[in-house]
Amino acid sequence: MPRILFVKTSSLGDVIHHCAAVSDAARQIPGIEIHWVVEETFAAIPRMHANVRRAIPVAVRRWRGSWWQPGAWKEVAVLRRMLRAQAYDAVIDTQGLVKSALLCALACGPKHGMDRASAREPLASLLYDHRHRVAREQHAVERNRQLTAQALGYSVRGACDYGLRLQQQQPIALEAPYVVLLTMTSRADKRWPDAHWVRAGRKIAARGARCVLPWGNEDERLRSEAIAREIRNAIVPRRMSLEELAALLQHARAVAGVDTGLTHLAAAVGVPTVGIYCASDPARTGLHGAPRAQNLGRMGETPDPERVGEALAAFL
Repeated sequence: MPRILFVKTSSLGDVIHHCAAVSDAARQIPGIEIHWVVEETFAAIPRMHANVRRAIPVAVRRWRGSWWQPGAWKEVAVLRRMLRAQAYDAVIDTQGLVKSALLCALACGPKHGMDRASAREPLASLLYDHRHRVAREQHAVERNRQLTAQALGYSVRGACDYGLRLQQQQPIALEAPYVVLLTMTSRADKRWPDAHWVRAGRKIAARGARCVLPWGNEDERLRSEAIAREIRNAIVPRRMSLEELAALLQHARAVAGVDTGLTHLAAAVGVPTVGIYCASDPARTGLHGAPRAQNLGRMGETPDPERVGEALAAFL
């Protein structure tokens, strides 16, 4: 039975973008056993994938801030022993960064990654045994699929399948149909103006649905509450884990979100999703391969709230 290790650690959107490549490998190679090295914060995503046997959490972000502490080095040593204890038929780094290539190097098995011209950080290619050319002018999902196919010796076929299977119940009790508004993002230039969220939310409320505005930190909570106060019956739930947020999205009538990982998660689990793009190119990193998802806006062109509201209202 072939055993494969993928290295795709972060961020949330990148991790979700890799899921289709995992599905391809499982479909093309019967009996394959798939392991996945992923940042501990996002380990829930590989665990949701029907074809991932083992998720191996790492804490690169936490280690980076405490590299001088013995505890961090002990965790790295444990990880190294864990990875060296397994013999892999292929170790595939689809992230293309020096940090992911170093993690790839810890594992036991032939290392695959993008070549110098294809990797996000060209130096990463020096750490691979096998380097593959993957055209940059593709969506991130397709780049992952192409690299994996070259590493494992098959051709990419068929539609994109993210392979995520959610079984958790809805985390909050809501009688009316609801629409999730994902207003939060780590980059200020990706934010959609609060007034636009209010206008789109009021259109949803007028159709009899409730708006739910989740959050991840205190600043996001305050912003969600400020927007919710301007929309009839809108609610701001308690802080949720990634698993709970996935369930919240899955049970929604529709989702709208800026360029953030949760918006990609909503599309990946099959929910009607509207992606709002203000400072990034949806052709490269937008919602992809989900038949009930659409991208509005693009770099330097903020989508109109009426258009977003109408797109969401069509699902109510």
